[in-house]
Amino acid sequence: MTHGGRFHALTVSRIVPETADAVSIVFDIPGDLADRYAYRSGQFVTLRVVVDGVPHLRSYSMSSAPGVDAELQVTVKRVADGPVSSWLNDRLRPGDQLEVSVPAGAFLAAEGHDVVAFAAGSGITPILSIVKSTLHETQRSVRLLYANQDRDSVIFAAVLDQLVAQFPDRLTVQHHRDDESGFVDDVTLATFLASDHEGHFYICGPSGFMDVVKAGLERTGVGPARIHLERFAAAPLQVATPPPASAADDIDEAAPCLTITLGSETKTVKQRETLTILESARWNGIPAPSSCETGHCATCMAQVIEGEVSMSVNDVLTDDEVDAGWVLTCQARCVSPVVRVVYET
Repeated sequence: MTHGGRFHALTVSRIVPETADAVSIVFDIPGDLADRYAYRSGQFVTLRVVVDGVPHLRSYSMSSAPGVDAELQVTVKRVADGPVSSWLNDRLRPGDQLEVSVPAGAFLAAEGHDVVAFAAGSGITPILSIVKSTLHETQRSVRLLYANQDRDSVIFAAVLDQLVAQFPDRLTVQHHRDDESGFVDDVTLATFLASDHEGHFYICGPSGFMDVVKAGLERTGVGPARIHLERFAAAPLQVATPPPASAADDIDEAAPCLTITLGSETKTVKQRETLTILESARWNGIPAPSSCETGHCATCMAQVIEGEVSMSVNDVLTDDEVDAGWVLTCQARCVSPVVRVVYET
């Protein structure tokens, strides 16, 4: 992916009601930005949304599939007390413009393997994109376990029915409704899997659901290389304790020298080994962008143009992006004596 201005103003062409608390947002991609918004099934974009004067960043997966759907579409389910999801569901209108990042994400289908997918609630969005691409562009089989609270909360029920009718020999969908059967548990998983533990496994949904499915797969002997996770909910934010003001003179002179550029502002600081690049930016007054701060989105990404860093978690960037110097600054720490990073704005 080529980066050169990560966010662009895109016009909303259509808004599609999916359920009482979920909508799909379809964007008009201008011809001169078509290459920038080329994406792979399972990826996401990040929206900059201003609600009551307060800016927010939120990442949403594409529910459309490249090569299958002509338009780029994301789907947003309302979150209780969620200002952004509520604004997008209630106030966004066709013709409005939103600041939208270029696509990112590493939740991608492994080539040459059947797909076994587990989704809950709005976790169906990246899963649906992978399912559509797999069915339309390969001869591989797909099995999907889709959990929801009740019948009315099922997003894309009609779309899934149409896919089953179109690909009856290659697609199996099992719906699980909590109001009828309780939460997904080991018995549910064992029944769904039976003796079939082949293929690669894709999981997306609330954290509790994902943890149950992942643990169940591991107990059946599925190795980590075949389990792919896309987490929507961020883990609890870990905020570094700022160094005391009196400690400025105590920094080791051999500490890495970190230069951070954000927009028109550039600062060079000594990098404490306990801090990530994002934390160093904050403690030095640079308002670097961030969202999940757990390595699951790409909001904080920047490009290393000099030096070497290491990332503790990367669930987003592709190998090509990492090779091009892109890092998640919430997970990156300096390795070489001199490091220069540039945030895109």
